[in-house]
Amino acid sequence: MIAGWDFGGAHLKVVLTDGGRVIAARQLPCKLWLGPDELRSALAALGLAPGAMRHAITMTGELVDFFDSRRAGVLAILDVVTAYLDGAIARVLAEDRLVTMPEARRDWQAVASANWRAGALLVATLLPEALVVDIGSTTTDITAVRGGCVLTPFGDDHARLASDSLVYTGVTRTPLMALAPEVPVAGKQVRTMSEYFATTADVHRLSGRLSPEFDQGGTADGRGTARADNVRRIARMVGCDGDSHPDSVWDGLAQWYARRQVDLVAVACARQAARYGLTADAPVVGFGVGAFVVKDVADGLGRPYVDFAAVAGANRELAAGVAVCGPAYAVCRLAAEQCAWD
Repeated sequence: MIAGWDFGGAHLKVVLTDGGRVIAARQLPCKLWLGPDELRSALAALGLAPGAMRHAITMTGELVDFFDSRRAGVLAILDVVTAYLDGAIARVLAEDRLVTMPEARRDWQAVASANWRAGALLVATLLPEALVVDIGSTTTDITAVRGGCVLTPFGDDHARLASDSLVYTGVTRTPLMALAPEVPVAGKQVRTMSEYFATTADVHRLSGRLSPEFDQGGTADGRGTARADNVRRIARMVGCDGDSHPDSVWDGLAQWYARRQVDLVAVACARQAARYGLTADAPVVGFGVGAFVVKDVADGLGRPYVDFAAVAGANRELAAGVAVCGPAYAVCRLAAEQCAWD
């Protein structure tokens, strides 16, 4: 058995395989910005016996503001994981290589925020050409692959933000104030409040497209996720109560925000495709909890859409979990194919 791990800033993701077959794919909330104890608790909650399997690891949680630096974050995460594994054999993704724990500590810069690379590396072995797009709870990763190679260069988050391969928008945790300074409400353009009143989860809950199974980010006001709660939070962005306008107004505003997010991602995707000369029929491979947004992006770009779990050949009953936990699944597959483990 091999366990593939993706340690993020808001969630822990793990995929278990046995002889290449996926037997479990889980995402657990993990508020790593509160400190490493959150990660310890999430690991304990899984109830696994880590000594009974081998482990492949990637991460992006080192960027949370609890840590003084990205290096400190990588080392702290590795410390927690090492203690949890208690001697079990593990490999860590460092750019395009899987390395031992001691090597990962020395080469921390290649380990930091490498999780986007895992999915792209796997897709590069399965398709001749593609634009790989992972939309999670918080961020969007956009990577071009062709001829068995990942074309988008490895880099830290700063370099990736500058090159459109990282867009800081996701489908649950992104504050709506980050999407637009003004929005249409009942036929008028209205400036929005720069307050953490509502998130993209409110938008995607109203459309019914956000899977409740992976809607684990909480809410801006700490209250419920029923329709009236989502409407109240969205209305507050423009200084209203939820009952100040008909439901159709708030549904329309939610749809507008959803299109705005699609447009932001589509612009970055188009730039990546042009930068690396992808052909017009190169598909968009989508995964993450926001794969439904990737589908809309592909449609808008006029490109075919392919689901990551289908490309990877994941068993159907666990396909949704594999898509959401894409980097964890990918690093698991890469380890199975590349690692000698001794």
